[in-house]
Amino acid sequence: MKRRVENVVERGKVEDEYITCEEEREAFNKWTEGFTRQDHPTVIQVLLENGRDKDIAGQSMPNLIYVSRQKSKTARHHFKAGALNALLRVSAIITNAPIILTLDCDMYSNDPQTPHRMLCYFHDSKIRSKLGYVQFPQRFHGLNKNDIYACEIKRAFICNPAGMDGFTGPDYFGTGCFFSRRVFFGGPSSFVTPEIPELSPEHTVDKPIQAQSVLALAHHVADCKYENETNWGSKLGFRYGSLVEDYYTGYRLQCEGWKSVFCHPERPAFLGDVPITLNDALSQIKRWSVGLLEVTFSKYSPITFGTRAMGPIMGLCYTHYAFGPIWSIPITIYGFLPQLALLNGVSIFPKVSNMWFFLHAFLFIGAYVQDCLDFIFAQGTFRRWWSDQRMWLIRGVTCYLFALIEFISKGLGIATHGFNVTNKVVDDEQGKRYDQGTFEFGVHSPMFVPLAAAAIINLIALVRGLIGVFSGWNFEGLFVQMFISGFVVLNCWPVYEAMVLRSDKGRMSTKTTMVSIFVAWALYAVAALILKL
Repeated sequence: MKRRVENVVERGKVEDEYITCEEEREAFNKWTEGFTRQDHPTVIQVLLENGRDKDIAGQSMPNLIYVSRQKSKTARHHFKAGALNALLRVSAIITNAPIILTLDCDMYSNDPQTPHRMLCYFHDSKIRSKLGYVQFPQRFHGLNKNDIYACEIKRAFICNPAGMDGFTGPDYFGTGCFFSRRVFFGGPSSFVTPEIPELSPEHTVDKPIQAQSVLALAHHVADCKYENETNWGSKLGFRYGSLVEDYYTGYRLQCEGWKSVFCHPERPAFLGDVPITLNDALSQIKRWSVGLLEVTFSKYSPITFGTRAMGPIMGLCYTHYAFGPIWSIPITIYGFLPQLALLNGVSIFPKVSNMWFFLHAFLFIGAYVQDCLDFIFAQGTFRRWWSDQRMWLIRGVTCYLFALIEFISKGLGIATHGFNVTNKVVDDEQGKRYDQGTFEFGVHSPMFVPLAAAAIINLIALVRGLIGVFSGWNFEGLFVQMFISGFVVLNCWPVYEAMVLRSDKGRMSTKTTMVSIFVAWALYAVAALILKL
């Protein structure tokens, strides 16, 4: 497939050798000379039709319709949420089925019983009047033994949703979710009328899906300017206003009064791919973090609007996610400040003999033990928990920090990078290193600079502290700072490997290492100057 796509891009057209049926030919004939990813007309093509097409066993195939919404360089497209709304409208015109499943493109069904499980909830008379969606956990195949990048995200996809299920239900993950079509048209007791009757969830489609009038109307509602002066994205459909359209849409739907259900069968309902390089894993979290900050500091902030609409407990559940990227502030401070003070022989924590030291020790040990137990009780392992807490620290000085900077820059009107889709393409060598549990750096990324700088400063601070203790420094007063430095050094072992010990293509680039050394030296110089003043 990769070779075919590259050949088509190189030639600028789809040759006959790649076309297997007349339906595909009709779709590709719409690809004209001026057709680009950013500027092209709507393409809707019925590839399979129920009742007409059959499989090799003679059974009728389901409808399969290819949809590519119109794109224009002058129109705003709202990325994934805009694409979902276009699909929502097109599907309403063609079939208007009452249940909608959303899946990421890299996910597939892993259990044929999943639709039966879902329908049990939607047919439950006790909850169906307010049931908006049934969310299945996001699970992955191909995770290496220790999940070195913590891509399982167990708390967000399994632990927390199970707790939220006891209230109004889990948030929407963006995939593996079955919606009632009615949920996109106002709250349970308030219906928002769409601009044309054919989009209403009560509308019955009584024409064949290939009827000229049906396809013409489907093309019309997929137009990039169709949503202008309408309620789409605000009161109808998936909601606009955040890069994390899944979190934001689920949150707004629950604020309107809808409830959700978390269905977690033993066999995963759906399985998907994970990023296998550190840069891709961090870039994915960075995009999510920017979107969460957009919600945090909007008029629909969970801590204000959410607690009023859903109650304090659910409001705080959503607040927990929304304010997550702000962890970058304390994590970055703890990653640099105690160590810079240690390098200059300055104590900033209580002595071991001080009563306040025991409070620090209790909070640290208690929090980590509880976190470890929660993770293991959710069918995790100690090694995966270690990877999870390590990545939490790494994210704090990388993607969380850069997301916060990008959000502030956007607020100040400074241009930032656009939307980036997470790379899930598996390179053979990268895949081999990932399976072996080796961190993949490979490329130069600004996000690696503070991580490598923190690793350098912590290692030097630990060594300097040990030398200082043997030469007469106050060990009692500097113990906490030395412990923090040692803990960071332990977590940064893959970084040291990538900087010094490895020679493969996945090692940290020389450019990143040199820039990190300069940043570490500059921070030390500034800290020394401040302490002298």
